[in-house]
Amino acid sequence: MTTSGEPRAAFVSNPWLRLMRLDRPIGVYLLMWPTLWALWFAAEGIPSLKNLSIFLVGLIVMRAAGCVINDYADRDIDGLVERTKTRPLPAGEITPNQALWLCGGLLFTALILVLMTNPLTIALSFGGLAVTAIYPFMKRFTHLPQIGLGVAWAWVVPMAFAAHREELPWELWLIFAAIVVWTVAFDTYYAMVDRADDLKIGVKSTAVLFGRYDLAMIVLLQTATLVLMFLVGLEFQRGWIYFFGLLVAAAFFANQFRYARHRERQACFAAFLSNHRVGMVIFIGIALDYVSEGLPLVSYF
Repeated sequence: MTTSGEPRAAFVSNPWLRLMRLDRPIGVYLLMWPTLWALWFAAEGIPSLKNLSIFLVGLIVMRAAGCVINDYADRDIDGLVERTKTRPLPAGEITPNQALWLCGGLLFTALILVLMTNPLTIALSFGGLAVTAIYPFMKRFTHLPQIGLGVAWAWVVPMAFAAHREELPWELWLIFAAIVVWTVAFDTYYAMVDRADDLKIGVKSTAVLFGRYDLAMIVLLQTATLVLMFLVGLEFQRGWIYFFGLLVAAAFFANQFRYARHRERQACFAAFLSNHRVGMVIFIGIALDYVSEGLPLVSYF
């Protein structure tokens, strides 16, 4: 049953699927778009179908594993927060040991996928695993857990370049930095939804740290994201279609500020969700810009 008393669909009511957040695909979308940015830039507009498949399946698996790790770490906190108290672990639908077994299975699946790439990508995957494991615990020690999430989100960039080029050119770190800064911005909107509860129970976040300057800091971070992606476009010699995509992304950022200017919970959550469209329009700009040069969308090798 839902909180309103209406029966859940079977998919949504399954506690295992809910623990992996497969009933809430927004996290997959927010991870998918920067993954596609990285693959297209790494492959100069023609990613291989093999790498595209490995990375897309891998992001779903690792996002699910990250959610399980996060809920395991927060199992004693989530029950105190209105939005999260019905999650499977605090609600007692799944035990902590069962969650750890599920996480192990997901990580084993991710290992099988990464073994299909090359030694450099495999080596980098262990760094990504470490960041994914550390991030859920950061909110206990620092007001900047969103940076940990951003690094976890952006780790796909060096892995994509390693998979396609078997090297790590310096310009990939511009994309990496843009994803980190963007993630801090949109996850601050997300943290603003829970800020009242977090203040009561002592959980740290950028929303708590920024306080009444939260919206100003988000605007600053979003501006930095656009500047970094502009520099990416220059470095990778992209054309007007790419830069027009950044302009559309800027319009979405402005609209998010309009949503959230009164800091109402639902409005902040809507602003957070809108970042799916930001990632999408930037990717469309990247892909169409390369296609305009007469390149195919993907390579089969």
